[in-house]
Amino acid sequence: MNFDYTEEQQMVRDSIARFVQDDYDWDTRRAIVASDEGMSRENWQTFAELGWLSIPFSEADGGFGGNIVDMSVVMEEMGKGLVVEPFFPTVVLFGGVVARAGDEAQRGEILEGVIGGETLGAFAYVERQSRFAINDCKTTATANGDGYTLNGEKVVVFNGENADKLVVLARTSGGQFDEDGLSLFLVDANADGVSKVCYPMMDAQRVANITFDNVQLGAGALLGTEGGALSVVNEVVSEALIALASEAVGIMGTLNAKTLEYTKTREQFGVAIGSFQALQHRMVDTMMAYEQAKSLLFKALCEYKIDPASAKATIHALKVLIDRNGKLIYGEAIQMHGGMGITDELDIGHYAKRLMMINATLGDGTFHRSKFIEHTYAAAEV
Repeated sequence: MNFDYTEEQQMVRDSIARFVQDDYDWDTRRAIVASDEGMSRENWQTFAELGWLSIPFSEADGGFGGNIVDMSVVMEEMGKGLVVEPFFPTVVLFGGVVARAGDEAQRGEILEGVIGGETLGAFAYVERQSRFAINDCKTTATANGDGYTLNGEKVVVFNGENADKLVVLARTSGGQFDEDGLSLFLVDANADGVSKVCYPMMDAQRVANITFDNVQLGAGALLGTEGGALSVVNEVVSEALIALASEAVGIMGTLNAKTLEYTKTREQFGVAIGSFQALQHRMVDTMMAYEQAKSLLFKALCEYKIDPASAKATIHALKVLIDRNGKLIYGEAIQMHGGMGITDELDIGHYAKRLMMINATLGDGTFHRSKFIEHTYAAAEV
């Protein structure tokens, strides 16, 4: 099987790699993270001009018409540079939901702004009690004349601080844990009744807890079919998990490369520590862990392109492997760099923190191990 990227994919990969190398060095990133917004609007406009924001959207919606592999290429390269601009929350999550659930008018209005870099978005789906069960939803949207009244709270909303538009998952019918009765709504982030508590996560990503207090929505705010949102959300989550795994693979490869280079230059007892056989064995272990994760990512990409439904078990397994192998790789990287490996001035610890956050997003290793087992047993019974 040919695992080479197409010419277009290689061009995208090279353009992001050049951007990271030339315009996104460690000091530049630290300055961006320390800024008021925690991101660079100038960089975001550059992403739009280079066409990166259009990649996953269909040509009918003004996009590039890319597939899951194109998305993976972008996320892997951004992982290598620890890019903090909100590509994942705006393009993958927010844009992914709008592209699937929105009608032609909604897609035209919203996606044009996303692709052009004018609109930043966020997908508000996590609640305090829900952990990884997306269907555990207390936020309600009650029918009110021709529209809806939105009440509730969402927490850890990625890019919630800077978002112009929100997609909110709310319950229009049924009980708290029912899978039916969930709906998606487009909400202006500055609408009356919307309030935010914003804070940075340990990986420097900005998030917000957002409260909705009798927010009035028109009938046009509903995305898709009322009560049938969960199937759309599950599709977006599957692609989001592959995107996060791609970012993690980029980080793993970078950590290995930086650690290997360090062992060649750091001297102890008059020789480079890379000459010690024990450390060589450990570097081999981390390289094997990286190759395992990359191979399973390729398997998930191939299966998803053929039939997304058939890739579910592999995606769960991929998240488990990213969790396990990521811990090994960032743990060894910190160990081999010694005390400086966890200092704020060195990038090693920041790569490790981002891997930790990826492992906790949309389900950790334990959660996806359980889902993998459930899926395997269900398939065996059939």
